[in-house]
Amino acid sequence: MDTRLPTHLEVSGLIRAVEAAGGFATVLAKGERDAGTLAILTIERDKNARFHERMPQMDGSRTFVCTREEDPEKKQEFSEYVAKRRRQDGDLWVVELDVPDGERFIAALQH
Repeated sequence: MDTRLPTHLEVSGLIRAVEAAGGFATVLAKGERDAGTLAILTIERDKNARFHERMPQMDGSRTFVCTREEDPEKKQEFSEYVAKRRRQDGDLWVVELDVPDGERFIAALQH
C-alpha cells in the first residue's frame, strides 16, 4: 500500500507553511495531481536561487537534494535547467519559495 501523500496536498501544505512564516510561495508548474514529482526552487535576498529535487538514496528513501545553484554571472543557465527539467518530466511540479532559510521547509517534507 502506497502511503505517499498526493502531490497537490503536499504542495498546498508547503505553501501554507511558508505563508504562515511570512514568506511567499507560488506554483510555477503543475504536474500530475496525485503522483507527480515535486521540485522546489528557493530564493532568498542576497543569495543565489537553488533548485531541489527528490533523489533516491542508498537506503531506499527519497530525500531532497540541491541539484543546481544559480550562478549570478550565468542566470540564464539556471532558468534553462529548470525549463529542461520540466520538459523532461511532464508530471513535475515546480514550487518557488521566497522565504528566509527555505531549506527548513524542505526538511519538513522529508519522508
